[in-house]
Amino acid sequence: MKRVSLTQYLVEEQRQHNTIPAELRLLIEVVARACKTISHSVGKGALGEVLGTAETENIQGEVQKKLDIISNEILLEANEWGGHLAAMASEEMESIHPIPNRYPKGEYMLLFDPLDGSSNIDVNVSIGTIFSVLKAPEGMAQPTEADFMQAGTRQVAAGYAVYGPQTMLVLTTGNGVNCFTLDREMGSWVLTQRDIQIPATTKEFAINMSNQRHWHAPVQRYISELLAGDTGPRGTNFNMRWIASMVADVHRILNRGGIFMYPADTRDTSMPGKLRLMYEANPMAFIVEQAGGAATDGKQRIMDIQPHKLHQRVPVFLGSRDEVAVVTGYHTEG
Repeated sequence: MKRVSLTQYLVEEQRQHNTIPAELRLLIEVVARACKTISHSVGKGALGEVLGTAETENIQGEVQKKLDIISNEILLEANEWGGHLAAMASEEMESIHPIPNRYPKGEYMLLFDPLDGSSNIDVNVSIGTIFSVLKAPEGMAQPTEADFMQAGTRQVAAGYAVYGPQTMLVLTTGNGVNCFTLDREMGSWVLTQRDIQIPATTKEFAINMSNQRHWHAPVQRYISELLAGDTGPRGTNFNMRWIASMVADVHRILNRGGIFMYPADTRDTSMPGKLRLMYEANPMAFIVEQAGGAATDGKQRIMDIQPHKLHQRVPVFLGSRDEVAVVTGYHTEG
């Protein structure tokens, strides 16, 4: 079987569907190269002295791991000089990162969560990088946060890398979802799955059950029905899977179905959810929808949400289409 590299895939996709201009291809290749570097640091672990906390907090008020900071720097430095970006935004930084004046500017904007699931770093469980690409608004001079306030439907590309037993890159440019595996000996990304499709029905769900007492009524109802098994109203035995790394949980769902949930709860009513719309929910929703799944905040399609701030949080329900429809229906009934 002929091996297809990431670059060959992107070039052929442009020829066939005219969806990946040269500048976007270069951007994706640079992000993929940065993910390769992050994978190398993750793989070294204690040998590279990258484990443990950095004793600093990010803009979210979360204690940063050393690898959070390293991964953020790798992505910033890799993407600054290429000429394909106008600005970047990271979950780890308070505001946007304009491209320095010494470098040429491009027409795209990149958002990323440099290391998702960082609570799993020190215990050698799969973690990952999530990214989203937007077009800069027409006539934009000096980029501002307002330029990033675009609904998820405006994304031109999104993807994630998962650093597990294999390092994989999952990518969409709006024409299906494909997966590339890092050949560590050759140092290249090789196409290993084409046109991934999430099964519409499932018997698996992913949620942090320790928060059950805080959930709102629609989620309480939905989960209680799943837990009731084949003698309950759903008439099916469901299994729960929870890795506490969104990348790893979504990757499993992408490959064998399931529903991932991180709902709002009663602990802090000023915080409508835990996951960030721009860095996690939107890119994952784009990928999941392109794979035939669905993604909502319980009431509306995630990619239709109009952002109003850079670090906006939202509830998330995504994965197999039929189950997302059920739990979303319970929210809209109320």
